Amino acid sequence: MSLFAWCSRRAGGLAMLATIALCWWVIAGEYRAHRHGYKYKSNDSLSAPHYDPHDNAIWVKTFVYYALVIHILVFCFPLRSCWAVFNITKSLQKSARARTLKDIKFSYRRRSSSVSLASSETLISSRELSSTSSSEAGDVDTDCYTDADIAPDRIIHAIVIPNYKEENDTLRETLDVLASHPQARNTYDVSERPSQEYSIPGSFPRANNLPQIIQVYLAMEQREENAELKASRLINEFSRKFRFIDFTIHPSDIPGELAGKGSNMAWAARKLSERYLIGQRKDVIVTGIDADSHLSTNYFGLVTTMHMSYPDKATTTLYSAPIIFDRNAHNVPAIVRVADVLWSAAGMSGLYEGSSVAPPTSVYSVPLELVDRVGGWDCDSEAIGEDLHMYLKCFFALNGNLTVRTVLSPVSQTNVSGGGFGKGLSGIKMDIQARYKQAKRHMWGALDTGYALRKVVEVWRERKRTSRVWRPLHTSLNDESDGYVPESQLNSADPEAIPESGIFSDVMTDTLKGPNYERIIVLFHRLFEAHFLPVQMTIMVVATTLFAWVTDGVEDAHEVAWIMRVCNILRTVGFMEVALYLALYEGFHRVCVDSREKEMSDADLTKGMHFSRRSIKNNIIDYVMVPLVAPIFGSIPCAQAQICHFWTLDLVYTVSKKATRKRAKSLTAGELV
Repeated sequence: MSLFAWCSRRAGGLAMLATIALCWWVIAGEYRAHRHGYKYKSNDSLSAPHYDPHDNAIWVKTFVYYALVIHILVFCFPLRSCWAVFNITKSLQKSARARTLKDIKFSYRRRSSSVSLASSETLISSRELSSTSSSEAGDVDTDCYTDADIAPDRIIHAIVIPNYKEENDTLRETLDVLASHPQARNTYDVSERPSQEYSIPGSFPRANNLPQIIQVYLAMEQREENAELKASRLINEFSRKFRFIDFTIHPSDIPGELAGKGSNMAWAARKLSERYLIGQRKDVIVTGIDADSHLSTNYFGLVTTMHMSYPDKATTTLYSAPIIFDRNAHNVPAIVRVADVLWSAAGMSGLYEGSSVAPPTSVYSVPLELVDRVGGWDCDSEAIGEDLHMYLKCFFALNGNLTVRTVLSPVSQTNVSGGGFGKGLSGIKMDIQARYKQAKRHMWGALDTGYALRKVVEVWRERKRTSRVWRPLHTSLNDESDGYVPESQLNSADPEAIPESGIFSDVMTDTLKGPNYERIIVLFHRLFEAHFLPVQMTIMVVATTLFAWVTDGVEDAHEVAWIMRVCNILRTVGFMEVALYLALYEGFHRVCVDSREKEMSDADLTKGMHFSRRSIKNNIIDYVMVPLVAPIFGSIPCAQAQICHFWTLDLVYTVSKKATRKRAKSLTAGELV
């Protein structure tokens, strides 16, 4: 391993140590100068010990200006999150109003005429789509978008549910919700399903009617006892509810592949890749979801709409949706609830309209051709944050030219629980411990910053490359390559003739744009926010407080007092912005819960289903918990992860307890055996 590779994997820990060293050097120097009677003298060498303020000036100014940068980032992150949740909420509300209006108009037309109404649903509002379909500025033509622009191709959605030691009821509930979707079993045809069937707030009338096929894959792990039996039982139960459902078992004996979501996702993708021909792959979209993720009925319709509306960028686009914790938030301690609300803020902070860098959180969709292009999902310890890691692979494989689009179909998830509800203080402790374990797993993803550092060096070295060739993902099962084909083997062939050339009949090729350095800079800013800022902010808050105490009442020899005042202002405003975010989140949460409750009611799944509602009056304690959440679930687990990285990169993947519908006790696979 090279020195650069070693350092990149410990970038967070090295940055933390460097910051602590800088703070200690500056504060200790100022303390010695101002608290031990040192005088400002420069010429008399025979006098008492003297202090020249210019000796330490460069370190002091480095310290205070770095503190200013950190405080500016602390100010900007919640501000961007506020704008994102406001933007997404307004778009959801607008779509809901448009949906209601269309339902009213449809009902009126239905009473007035017995003629088929399929043709009346041909057009949809271009403004409506522009506010909800894309997170990349400039991609939407608001003047000419209609359904007439969509080709009648068939889209295949391969849904992968990676899981490892998940409870049966958690998986069953997720499959119940997927099976309740109108498109779960059939191929769509607009003439057979008029739009009044889809009266779901936030959806487009035509989106769910586009021709598409839904296929479900349960990605199991061989290390889990009786995993095959568990999967077989679920498939037998749901086989009649889906057009296609299958399972894969990730082997436990592959060197370097750890148990967890990433390795299960990778194995399932390789196996499903075998089902699709070269000509199909550009219209196969792979969606990875958590075991407890409940997708709205319009999720796949919206992805289909965007995929078919932008054919020139369809194979280089990643689709990401906001997440919401709206099922058991009322049954977890306020400190856990706020931690998940702020985690949702981190996910949504890049999904606002016009954002070009938007890493996904938990749920995302990627065209199979793009999966081929990047060589699939990684399975090593650095890929424990599977969603962000896959985003980075796609981002750098395209030199930063990855298109990101926001799917305005919020994904319902559950708050982490340790099973402590109703058990008093001991129960609160159990839930906090469970949430801390998840926070440490999240912060272990700081390894992705090192991965990004190595990839950006690779991008720079290959900045003049103009094309890329690759093979289907499943072909790498038979060799040790990552799916790429050396261009030297193809130089003598016409790129357009490659698919016809013997052993290279399955080779695909595409042009490669030059590096997009602007987006790369933005990406590293977001990575710094996620993996460095929690610890750096805590260090700088403590350090600037000590610095102000040490220099209190003495001459401002370095002329930096104004920076300390600005930092105090930014820090105060930053906390106020977090409170504003929580207030804005109330509206977002309400819209999402109303929509999900209606969908569950239409599907007759409300019995035992959890719906957590919020209000400022009932959740005022959440606002009080904010100062505690940042260190307990941010700074401390982040520091622990970065320190641990100095001697290990491996983390044992554990599954958090999920809240499920109340039902009769399910038998485990072991009990059945």
